[in-house]
Amino acid sequence: MSKRIFGRLLTATAALLALSCTPVLSASKADVEAQFEKWVQNDLWPEAQKNGISERAFRASFAGVELNWSLTDLAPPGFPPPKEQKQTQAEFSSPAPYFNEDRLKRLAATGRGFAAQYASALKKIEKTYGVPGSIVLAVWGRETGFGAAKIPNSAIGVLATKAFMSTRKEMFRTELLAALHIIDRGDATPAEFKGSSAGALGQPQFMPTSYLKYAVDFDGDGHPNIWTSVPDTLASIANFLAQKGWQRGRGWGYEVTIPAQVSCAQEGPDLAKPVSHWASLGIVRISGKAFPSNEGKASGMMLVPAGRDGPEFVVTPNFYVIKEYNNSDLYALYIGNLADRIAYGSGAFQGPWGDVGKMLRSDVAAMQKALEKKGYDVGGSDGLPGYKTRRSIGQWQEKNGMKPTCYPEASMIGRLK
Repeated sequence: MSKRIFGRLLTATAALLALSCTPVLSASKADVEAQFEKWVQNDLWPEAQKNGISERAFRASFAGVELNWSLTDLAPPGFPPPKEQKQTQAEFSSPAPYFNEDRLKRLAATGRGFAAQYASALKKIEKTYGVPGSIVLAVWGRETGFGAAKIPNSAIGVLATKAFMSTRKEMFRTELLAALHIIDRGDATPAEFKGSSAGALGQPQFMPTSYLKYAVDFDGDGHPNIWTSVPDTLASIANFLAQKGWQRGRGWGYEVTIPAQVSCAQEGPDLAKPVSHWASLGIVRISGKAFPSNEGKASGMMLVPAGRDGPEFVVTPNFYVIKEYNNSDLYALYIGNLADRIAYGSGAFQGPWGDVGKMLRSDVAAMQKALEKKGYDVGGSDGLPGYKTRRSIGQWQEKNGMKPTCYPEASMIGRLK
């Protein structure tokens, strides 16, 4: 055999070996559905049984359940991995559209109606949990439009799909097992057990593990019902906030004006000071009213969600309790503003939102990493401009002779490298 032919044979053999080592991504949806059925029977059921879930409840929960292919963040076995997308998230980009005035006005008007309709229940809820009815109503309104939002998904279908083939399988497996406990104890039938496309349940949008911790029976029928019972829904929201540390007798915070000579790089719950301290710096409520007398010695925190280019606040620890519901400064501000509209008939924040927040999360993450290398604590390079990132930017700007804005700007990227 000639050397040339032998060389060709070696090349062909190497190519065949390379092909044999390459995974074949030829699974069909039918293949994955079959794998899902085996997973339910051979993997999930034994664990559910060990967790004390009855076979009756398990079989009833999965009757007719199929994979929900319309969900996001799926990674079906045998399919190409999901493409990495550019990191951007509305709640952490341009703030102004988040506070849609027409929607806030509608929610506030509806909320005032419900405040009157459920006045007796809200009074009992506030007495029991210490959370103002306006805050509870604002959360209810923001989450599901006071229960008007359609929640058509089978929560078991969503949770099972994500537990089987999402990018966060373990988390959803835990939530799925919690959901099976809820059905097993008779709080809802599988047909009633509706949730969002993320698996959040009912009118307050609790994940199943949160339901087991915080859902309460307030209408006295023997079990929590966050799907059709308004008293249970409202009390469950209040119980959540109370258990997360809501301080009875205090609100969420105040919109303020921070003088130009006062550094914006002082925000965050770890830099709490008595409200009287902030007032001594010349920080005043934008409404012109004085801070309540009982707030003087109580702790407050500076908050500049868009740096110097947006509304400014002194918030109470209750602001950060609201963030336990949804870990976003803008979400907590939305709840606070909507609650004030319901309780006092107030309107939009008076400070204008500037032209900020157009950077991709990946760009903000690069900025955070650069600040970390310089010794700043930015709270992690996740691309989200939280208070540690904002104040680190302000500190870096001050150190480098710039006027502190305390918010990421594209012009900083080159200077931070």
